[in-house]
Amino acid sequence: MKKFLLLLFLLIFPAAALFSQPLPSLSAGEIQLALKKLNVLGTALFVAAHPDDENTAMLAYLAKDRLVRTGYLSITRGDGGQNLIGSEQADLLGVIRTQELLQARRTDGAEQFFTRANDFGFSKSTDEALKVWGHEQVLADVVWVVRQFQPDVLLTRFPPDARAGHGHHSASAALAEEAFRAAADPKRFPEQLAYVKPWQAKRVVWNAYTPNFTNNRPDSTKSHVSANVGGYNALLGKSYTEIAAESRSMHKSQGFGSGKNRGTRLDYLQHTAGDTARTDLFDGVNLTWNRTRSSLPAKDGDGLAKLFEQAYRDFRPENPAATVPLLLKAYRTMQTAPLAENEWVVRKRKEVADLIVACAGLWYEVNATGYASSPGASVTVSVGVVKRSDCALKLEKISFPGMKKDTVPNLPLENNQARNFSFVLRLPPAFPNTQPYWLAQPHEQGMYTVTDPLLIGRPEAPPDFRAELTFNADGQSFVFGAPVVFKRTDPVDGEVYRPFEIRPEVSANVAEKVYVFADNQPRDVKVLLKSALPNASGEASLQVPPGWRVEPKSVPFALKNAFDEQTVGFRITAPAETVESILKVLVKTKNGTFSQGIRTMEYKHIPAQTVFPPAEAKLLRVDVKTKGTQIGYIAGAGDEVPAALQQIGYHVTLLTADKLSRDLNGYDAIVVGVRAYNTEERLKFFRSKLMDYVNAGGNLVVQYQVNRDLVTEEIGPYPLKISRDRITVEESSLFVKPDHPLLNTPNKITAKDFEGWVQERGIYFAESWDPRYEAVIAGEDPGENAKSGGLLLARYGKGTFIYTGYAFFRQLPAGVPGAYRLFANLISASGNRSGDRGNRPGEATGKVNGTSGK
Repeated sequence: MKKFLLLLFLLIFPAAALFSQPLPSLSAGEIQLALKKLNVLGTALFVAAHPDDENTAMLAYLAKDRLVRTGYLSITRGDGGQNLIGSEQADLLGVIRTQELLQARRTDGAEQFFTRANDFGFSKSTDEALKVWGHEQVLADVVWVVRQFQPDVLLTRFPPDARAGHGHHSASAALAEEAFRAAADPKRFPEQLAYVKPWQAKRVVWNAYTPNFTNNRPDSTKSHVSANVGGYNALLGKSYTEIAAESRSMHKSQGFGSGKNRGTRLDYLQHTAGDTARTDLFDGVNLTWNRTRSSLPAKDGDGLAKLFEQAYRDFRPENPAATVPLLLKAYRTMQTAPLAENEWVVRKRKEVADLIVACAGLWYEVNATGYASSPGASVTVSVGVVKRSDCALKLEKISFPGMKKDTVPNLPLENNQARNFSFVLRLPPAFPNTQPYWLAQPHEQGMYTVTDPLLIGRPEAPPDFRAELTFNADGQSFVFGAPVVFKRTDPVDGEVYRPFEIRPEVSANVAEKVYVFADNQPRDVKVLLKSALPNASGEASLQVPPGWRVEPKSVPFALKNAFDEQTVGFRITAPAETVESILKVLVKTKNGTFSQGIRTMEYKHIPAQTVFPPAEAKLLRVDVKTKGTQIGYIAGAGDEVPAALQQIGYHVTLLTADKLSRDLNGYDAIVVGVRAYNTEERLKFFRSKLMDYVNAGGNLVVQYQVNRDLVTEEIGPYPLKISRDRITVEESSLFVKPDHPLLNTPNKITAKDFEGWVQERGIYFAESWDPRYEAVIAGEDPGENAKSGGLLLARYGKGTFIYTGYAFFRQLPAGVPGAYRLFANLISASGNRSGDRGNRPGEATGKVNGTSGK
C-alpha cells in the first residue's frame, strides 16, 4: 500500500509541477501530441551534475518526439557556481538555479529531480566529489530516484573519468552506472523498499561529445547508436533544437542564453552498461501496451491501446471537446480491477485526466488577496473556474486540505461563463514557513539535511496551502489540486504570479552579514523588522557570546500594518582578544519568539522565491590595519566585496561609466569586481584611463575574470593570459615570499591567515605573464604542480597593478579573518616597493602550512 500511495503522491505532485504559475492551456497541437503519447510506455532518465549540464536538445527529443516520460536528475542544485544576474551565492543561488531548471523543464517537457548533494565548488576528481558528498548517501539518493522513476534507459552527459573536466561531472556518470546495478539489488538500501521496488533499467549510455561539443562520431570501436535531435515537430511548429535553445536560455544566472539551431543534428549514444543497443536507444524495450502483459490480461492493455488510437485518430483540432467521451470511457476502464493498481495504468490515468481538462477547455486557479501571511491568520481566497466548450461538466466541490472549510456547489458549468467563489480561511497554527525544503535544517558541506524521505529527489515540496477542486463529467468525478497563489497585473509585464508565502509573524534582517572590529571602538548594528500581520508588537534583542557587550539590552517595536517595517539599533563592543562569534536576533511578541530573517529573490524569468535564514551575523574581532580611505570600485557579477571593504573602514564609491570618465586620482585604490571584464562592455574603453591612473601612482586591483568572452584581453599594463587554472582544496598548502612587502604591509601575513577559507582557494589564475609581473604566492592541489598565477603584482610608472584569482569574493562575505588582512594589503600596495624586477612562474618561496586534502 505504501508503494501505491507513493505513486499517487508522485503523480499528484509531479517533478515539474506548476506550484506558483497559472494552469497551462494546451494548444490543439500539444493536445494531439499528448494523445499520441498515451500509447507510448517508456521512460528515460538523463543524469548529470549541475543545472545547465543537461542536453536540452536530447531531453526535448525524448519527451516530444519519442514521447517517453523523460527526467533530468541533477546531482546538485548548482549552489557553488557564480551568479551573473545578482548577488546571491551558495544556498540562495541554489534556489534560483532550481527554479531555472524547472522553467527549462516546462519548456522541453522533461521532469526534474535532484539528490541532496550540494555543489561545493570545482572538484578535480570523482573521488574528491564522492568523499565530500558521502558516497553511500548520494548513491542512495540516485538509487531512490531510479526506483521511483523506473527508467528503461539511463543517459549520462559525461564519461566517468577525467575527460569530463570536473570531478562532479565524472562523479555523476559513475553514480549513474553504480545506481544502474544497485537499484536492481534488493540488498542495497533496503529501507527504500517500503515505498518502492527494485528496478532494473535496460542500459546506460553516454550522450557522447567531442571537444567543444562538436558531436563528431565516436571511435568506431565503441558501440554506439545515433539520434537525430534536430528533427522538426509540425504539431509544435518548432524543431527540438529550437525548443532546446528556449529551454537552455532559462539558465540566466549562468549567462547561458542560447541561439536557435535548425537542421539535422546527430547525437551519439555510446554504450556504457547493460544490454548493448544495436540500432536504437530503446532496442529491446517494448514501448507499447504489450509491455503490461506480464501483469495484466492482454485484452485490457489491447483495449486501452485501441481507445487511445481512436482518440488520436478522431481528434478534431477545431473541437477538442469531441474527444472527451472517448477519454472518459478510457478513464473508467482504467479504474476497474485489475488495471486500477497497475503502475503504468496509474501513470496514464493521470495523463488522461489532464487531457480531459485540456479538451474540455477547463481552466481554474486559486488566488489570495495578498502574497503572504502567518500561521493562525485569516486569508481571503478567490477560486476562479471557467469551461470553454460545450462539454457537460459540473463543479462538485471545493475544499482546502488541512482546513475545516469546503463548499459543495454541485454547479453545472456553462460554456465560457466564468464563476468565482470567495472564502475566508484561517491558516492552521502549525503551518510551516514556505521556504525550500532542503534549507529548513542546517546542513554540512556535502549534503543537505532532509528528514522526510518522500521529499528526497524532488525539486520542491508540494504546497501546504492549496485547494482541491472536484469536477464531474458524465457521472465520473475528478479531483485536481491547485496551489493558492497571488496574482497582480503589472503595467509592463501584465499578469504576474507569485507563490503564496507562510511567514514568521515578524522577521529580522541584520544590516550586514559580517561585522569586523579592528579596534576597541563600538559598532552600530541595525536590524530591520518586518511584520507579516497587522498590530505586531513586542521587543527585539541581540544574543551574543560572553565578552561582547550590547546596548541597549532590548528595543520595543510596534508594527501597525501587515508588511510594515521598523529599524531598531544596537551598539556592540568587542572583547580585547581576537575572536569569531555569532550574533543572533531574538524577536518576542505575544505569540512567541522568532529568530528568522527574510530574503526574497525576484527575477522575471522565475517565480519569486523567499527564504527565511537564521537572523544572524558574524562578529569578528580581528587585527587588521589599513592604509588610505578612498576606494573606487568597479562592480562585477554578484559582487558583495564593497560591503566587506566598508566593514574595515574604507569609503567605497561604485564607479559607473560616468564616474570612470572623471578624475580618478582621488582614490587610494581602485578595485575591479569579479567577472567585470566579462560583463561590462564599456570597460574596454576605459583601459587607457585606468592605466593612466596607475602610472600616476594609483593602485589597481583586479579580481578574477573568466578567460573566455573577455571584453578586452588587455587587463593589465603588460601582457598576461588568464586560464582555467585553480586551487580547489581550500586547506591546500601555499608557498609565499615571506619578506615581500605585499605580505607584510600593513599586515604581517602568516599561515593563520590562510585558515578557515571556504569552497576554494582561487580560480582563473593566470597561466603566463610578462616578466615584469611578480608572482607573490603559489599553491597546489594534492598531487599537482604548484600554480603561481593567482596573485601577480606589477609596477607601472609610479603605481601598482595587481591581478588576483584568489577567491576573496567568497572569503570576505563569509567573514574569513585572514582574507580581510590580505585584501587590505592588496589595497595598500601602492608604494610597497620590493626592488625586485620580477619572477617567473614558480619562484614564490616559503611554505604556508596546509593540509593535503579535504
